[in-house]
Amino acid sequence: MITRRSLIGALAAVALLAGSAAHAAEGTTRRIMVYGDSNTWGYIPVESGVTTRYPKDVRWPGVLQAALGSGYEVVEEGLSARTTDVPDPTLPHISGAGLDGSAYLSAAVATHHPLDLVVIMLGTNDVKTMFDRSAYRIALGMGKLIDIVAQTKGGVGTAYPAPKVLVLAPPPLGKLAPPSRAERFAGGVEKTKELPRYYEPVARAAGAEFLDVGKLASTDGVDGVHLSPEAHKAIGTGVAEKIKAMLPARP
Repeated sequence: MITRRSLIGALAAVALLAGSAAHAAEGTTRRIMVYGDSNTWGYIPVESGVTTRYPKDVRWPGVLQAALGSGYEVVEEGLSARTTDVPDPTLPHISGAGLDGSAYLSAAVATHHPLDLVVIMLGTNDVKTMFDRSAYRIALGMGKLIDIVAQTKGGVGTAYPAPKVLVLAPPPLGKLAPPSRAERFAGGVEKTKELPRYYEPVARAAGAEFLDVGKLASTDGVDGVHLSPEAHKAIGTGVAEKIKAMLPARP
């Protein structure tokens, strides 16, 4: 006689086998999602006015892909002005999850499964004056993101394990220009310099890996917020070395 309990167990076993088969079908490629803000998106720095995006091979996730090679696949999830976990009311036309990184992260993980690793570089926008956040509070926002990745697990109806997480402390802000941007980020230079000191213990406590990107490159764009091609290259190359140590290519 088939009981409810035995039926549930059989269905779970089928789901597990299906997930394993699907994972095998993906091949041996390591899949990595990079989750960040405008510097992950590839924003070309300008002192004022609108801008465009660096080509894929220039922005740091593209450099990362080239440095890792064919055994890895890098999925880009960058959004200009994204924060760790605070909504930004100044851009209401970005609907849905908006600019709150915590509101969209779970869906992004589920969308791109299977994933071996989620790399998160956020926090720069959190230092804007209007949010009135300390470096410590921003680090708590990063901790929330790490938990979201773990809690999302396999996503929707799949048996994939939750991916590992690599937390990147963004490079400190540079010389801000024009004056309106300096006002918007008033006090932010000092806060971004403090982020690594708080990010590292939060990452370790949550079971994630950590890398201080400020040791790889400086924020050298003309606006003091965004990166030059040279900085993108240094970051992509440095993060690749960290990932290779964490996740060696599969045979």
